[in-house]
Amino acid sequence: MEAGMNVLHDFGIQSTRYLQVNYKDSKDWFILVSMLADLRNAFYVLFPIWFHVREAVGIKLLWVAVIGDWLNLVFKWILFGQRPYWWVLDTDYYINTSVPVIKQFPITCETGPGSPSGHAMGAAGVYYVIVTSILSLTRGKKKPTFRFRCLHVLLWLGFWAVQLNVCLSRIYLAAHFPHQVVAGVFSGIAVAEMFRHIQSIYNASLKKYFVITFFLFSFAIGFYLMLKGLGIDLLWTLEKAKRWCERPEWVHIDTTPFASLLKNLGTLFGLGLALNSNMYKESCKGKQNKQLPFRLCCIVASLIILHLFDTFKPPSQVEMLFYVLSFCKSAAVPLTSVSFIPYCFSRILGQSEKKFL
Repeated sequence: MEAGMNVLHDFGIQSTRYLQVNYKDSKDWFILVSMLADLRNAFYVLFPIWFHVREAVGIKLLWVAVIGDWLNLVFKWILFGQRPYWWVLDTDYYINTSVPVIKQFPITCETGPGSPSGHAMGAAGVYYVIVTSILSLTRGKKKPTFRFRCLHVLLWLGFWAVQLNVCLSRIYLAAHFPHQVVAGVFSGIAVAEMFRHIQSIYNASLKKYFVITFFLFSFAIGFYLMLKGLGIDLLWTLEKAKRWCERPEWVHIDTTPFASLLKNLGTLFGLGLALNSNMYKESCKGKQNKQLPFRLCCIVASLIILHLFDTFKPPSQVEMLFYVLSFCKSAAVPLTSVSFIPYCFSRILGQSEKKFL
């Protein structure tokens, strides 16, 4: 088993080496792709846009992103996946040959296990939701037209082009092996496909959001403590990252498994608070929320405010404080774009209409 994995890992190292040597001028492109594929963009950019364009799509997108990333964490803890940037320096596979030289970058040194790739899984799940939603909205009830078939082909070609670039990016940056990104893509698609058949997420109560958030948190912590009690440390990768990362400042606390867990659960709980808040209900009563100018105002305001909000980085000196603030910050994202901003605009427009009347 170990010999087989070593051969698979060596193939991954050679793939990384090949990309870095032959496409060294594409470094900035691959770094950009990895940054765009980060789930942060799904929460801070794609979600507010889609929520105000088509509310149900926005809700599904957030559920797929959160549950997909939670499953990604559980899979990583079960599979104990290595990462290229530390495996190549840590293994004795090259004891009789020269160790392949692969470069590291500022976003290479993630601290969690490597399998499956979170970037690939998140991008696949999120963009699968977007593509299938667009096709569902444009198909209509009649027989598919030639224009629809062309759109169908173009969207899926675009989808796979995105996945290919994300996978190549993660391999180029020495963050993942090829088999890990492939597993991430198909896992993300599976999660998104599962949520195509779950309708209860669109009218879930605050109690349901609380119960699900609590269950996901309890399961993850319980799983961690159970294995730790058996002598298995699920945070074994932190030592690897700190030991083999080229520069200490490239190892960030916000890439740790618990940081990811708290950010995702905060986002999900914040969505539940937002959809069940009086501000959201009040802003949905009027006719404004169905009008294009209102939606555009909400999108633009959300993108600007969330961008400014994202510049706040919780202090990392005290880990527990960092995790708590990360949860609160993530919860504020859907609260801002779903309830606070629409409520403010509806109040302003409501006052304006009263003046004209």
